[in-house]
Amino acid sequence: MNKVLLIDDEKRMLDLLALYLKPHNYDCKKAFGAIEALTFIKEEVFDIVLLDIMMPEMNGWELCKEIRRITDVPIIMVTAREQKEDIVKGLKLGADDYITKPFNEEELVARMEALLRRRDTTNTIEIDGLLWDESRFELSYKNKPINLTPKEFLMIGHLMKNPNQVFEREKLIDLIWGFESETGGRTVDSHVRNIRDKIRQAGFPIGEYFITVWGVGYKWIKSP
Repeated sequence: MNKVLLIDDEKRMLDLLALYLKPHNYDCKKAFGAIEALTFIKEEVFDIVLLDIMMPEMNGWELCKEIRRITDVPIIMVTAREQKEDIVKGLKLGADDYITKPFNEEELVARMEALLRRRDTTNTIEIDGLLWDESRFELSYKNKPINLTPKEFLMIGHLMKNPNQVFEREKLIDLIWGFESETGGRTVDSHVRNIRDKIRQAGFPIGEYFITVWGVGYKWIKSP
C-alpha cells in the first residue's frame, strides 16, 4: 500500500481525495495546510504528495520548494489554477506533475501510478550488495534491511547518488533539515556515526566507501 500525503486548506477537498484514493489501495494522511504538512514530511515517509496551491499559511509553490529541501518524494499539484505560467512555475520549483480542479478520478490515479512506476525504476542504487531503494525508503545489504531513521536514509542517499562529491556539513543540513534549521555540524557528525555503525554491523565494508574529508565534510567513494 502506497502512503500519500494530501495537503489542502479545505477539509471537504481532503475528504474527497481520500474517498477517491482509498479504494485504489492508498493509505491517505490529511494535512490541513502547509505548516501541518511540513511537520508530517519531517516525521514520516510518504510515497507521493498531492499539493494544493492556494493556502493561507504558505502557498503551494513555497511549500513545494520547502518539501524539495527535505525529500525527493513525487509531488502532484492539484489546483483550480490552470494558467500556463502557474504550471511552469510549479514544475520549476520541483513538482512532478500538475492536475486542475475539477479533475477526473481515473486521470488522477493514472498520473499517480505513472509517477510511482517511474520512481520504482529510477530511484535505486546498488553497490556490492548494498541497495538504497528510495521507492521503498529502505537500505539493505544482501537483501537484509538496515534500520535507518528517515534523516539517516536521506543522508546516505545524497552521498550514494553523488559519488566522489564532497558534501560540507552545512550543505547536508540544508538538504536534510532545511535552510532555516538551527541544526549544527555535531548533529551531522552524530548521524554519520550512526549510519556507519549500522551498515558496518550488517557486514558491508562501509569504511572503504564512506569517507571523512577532514575539516570539510563527507563523501562517498565510487570505487575504493
